[in-house]
Amino acid sequence: MTTTDWITDIALVLVVFRQLREGRLDLKTFLIPLAIVAFVAHTYLDSVPTGGNDLVLIGALMAVGAALGIAGGVYTRIRTAGGHLLIKAGAVSAILWVLGMGARMGFQVWVEHGGADHVARFSLAHHITTDQAWVAAFVLMALTEVVTRVATIYIRSRLVARDGRQTATAEAVPALDRTV
Repeated sequence: MTTTDWITDIALVLVVFRQLREGRLDLKTFLIPLAIVAFVAHTYLDSVPTGGNDLVLIGALMAVGAALGIAGGVYTRIRTAGGHLLIKAGAVSAILWVLGMGARMGFQVWVEHGGADHVARFSLAHHITTDQAWVAAFVLMALTEVVTRVATIYIRSRLVARDGRQTATAEAVPALDRTV
């Protein structure tokens, strides 16, 4: 792994730790993780191999990324206070995020320190044609995890904001006094 690999992997892990403290939901909440995975995709995703079972591998890891991202977004608390949306990643959300990002980092380290032959044998046995299939699968897994988590948080934040406006409107309308 290069220094850039370590920096981007650690940056992605730190994104969720930033949200362990409750803070205001703003544009940075969405743009920082999306910018990091866009950089990773631009840097490492040269092509998406389609030979053999490459797409099966890619699809399977993208499905794992989607499941982790949606669950992470669901287990992130979003509430209104003082007219602002606040966000706080829960323990489950943080664990899922670190699990997804850490699994990719762990796989890279394992391959570089003795696991390459195991991956080569697995690839041969399961008709995965190139090492680029593994790169594409893990990059797209990360991209899918981030996009689905951010999308889930965005959708939930719109629902919370809408419910907050409806509650505020209902409270502002005085009840009719029928004790005349």
